[in-house]
Amino acid sequence: MVTPAPDPDARYQREYFETGNYADRGLGRFSMYWFARRYYAALVRRFAPQSGASGSRTDGGSLLEIGVGLGDLLSLLQDDFECSGIDVSSFSVEHARSLAGRATITVGDAGNLQHIAAGSFDVVVALHVVEHLDDPAAAIAEIHRILRPGGLWLFATPNPGYTLRRYKDHATDAIGSDPTHVNVRPPAQWRSWCEDAGFTVLRQFGDGLWDVPYLPRVPSSMQFAVFGLPAFAQVVTRTTWTPLDWGVNQIVICRR
Repeated sequence: MVTPAPDPDARYQREYFETGNYADRGLGRFSMYWFARRYYAALVRRFAPQSGASGSRTDGGSLLEIGVGLGDLLSLLQDDFECSGIDVSSFSVEHARSLAGRATITVGDAGNLQHIAAGSFDVVVALHVVEHLDDPAAAIAEIHRILRPGGLWLFATPNPGYTLRRYKDHATDAIGSDPTHVNVRPPAQWRSWCEDAGFTVLRQFGDGLWDVPYLPRVPSSMQFAVFGLPAFAQVVTRTTWTPLDWGVNQIVICRR
């Protein structure tokens, strides 16, 4: 008897976004999530290719977000780019539409981009998506195909070997607790897949040591203040200096 594969739409409904890492970290104004989405938006604006006669990034640049989640990133970028987004979750699509009304957002699968014409976009972004894919290398090759020359490919994904993870229970920490993380890979593997697809890796760096606690008997709030300070400084200054070993996640910025 063959067990049918789980329906991805059913898997990523409201409950997914109200439990686990989303629930643990909070989503409100000035939360870590709130700052992170603004940081990613700043990175996109900084590294997106210039287009049009004016040389402005807002002059006709097209952007695709793969895995729109709750829609916050598209809401921040919809005035700067002609934005589109896809997600396997109908809940995500409806929620994102409510926040990013000027973006075109549809149900779609990151592992099935063949219907998109080559050279359709200037920017493709995927935040915490590629680790959910059965074949990330194939998806990255498709992303290279749908980007225009000089286009930006930016993604974030867990770093399973970051420096303080040895103090965590790998089954229950932010990386291991999500059973849909089926392709958590070390930084060298993601770099290799991107370069094999034809990308130039511009930056590959960490997002900070935020998955506290790491040490026993020390309050989590104190640990977050100490271990999270470098990450906060990176976000506020909109820089990319955090070493890979200092990031629960790795952020990768590539040029086509």
